[in-house]
Amino acid sequence: MDSSKTSLGFLVLLSMVLLSGTSSDPHSLSYNFTIDPRPRDNQLWCEVQGEVDQKVFLSYDCGTAQIKYMSPLGEEVKNMSAWEAQTVTLRDTGDLLQGQMPDGTPENHTDKVRSGPLILQARMTCWREDNGHTSASREFGFNGQLCLLFDSENGHCTVVHPGGRWMKEKWENDRAVTDFFRMVSMGDCPAWLQAFLVRWEKMLKTSAPSTTVPTTVQPTAPASNHITKIILVVLAVFVIISIVAWILDEKRPLSFLQETVLPGSTAGALLS
Repeated sequence: MDSSKTSLGFLVLLSMVLLSGTSSDPHSLSYNFTIDPRPRDNQLWCEVQGEVDQKVFLSYDCGTAQIKYMSPLGEEVKNMSAWEAQTVTLRDTGDLLQGQMPDGTPENHTDKVRSGPLILQARMTCWREDNGHTSASREFGFNGQLCLLFDSENGHCTVVHPGGRWMKEKWENDRAVTDFFRMVSMGDCPAWLQAFLVRWEKMLKTSAPSTTVPTTVQPTAPASNHITKIILVVLAVFVIISIVAWILDEKRPLSFLQETVLPGSTAGALLS
């Protein structure tokens, strides 16, 4: 009897673990940098927009180190230690990107991406999938044209427009820059997301979607992963129910014999 209770308890615990493994919601954290080396009057040379699940929560001026809280999400985490670390890193990233801007005319470096002053846009994104796995990516472009994609996990770089070729060649020969971007994308960004989610989790479930949606593709977990997890959970529950039924069936013959054998008989004494 004790063994049966132990087995049933273990099976219940196993089912809880399996079900809890799919309860983590996916979330993303993004920072959009705009670098203008020749800003006009009243314009910023470096501006950063922070987003969580495509909801804007901060606007940062690299030059003055001033932050504007764009929603209650920013107000909620502004006193956390991770917030201060985030501010310092955003400033350092802005300074680094400014130093990576090309010298000379845009035509010499971007293959005529677009006319006008050369403005760099960079997007750093990290996201946590519903299985707890964390990934990151970086995107770079000029004057609204996406030019270069970086996969921070494997370090692979893809040129999606000729204007990004010179940037790829330059950074492939500058290990310090690539290591910095990888450290921020795969180390700092996921750490900030994890820290902020402690206070953001409930707010993100109840807040309305932001009207500001980035034009770049937002990475999400593949639909096949969700289907696979649902199938595994259903299969696990079916196996557990089958084992419980088998345990109960094993005990039925003994109970039946105890009820039908005449009291005082030798068989009754042996079964008792």
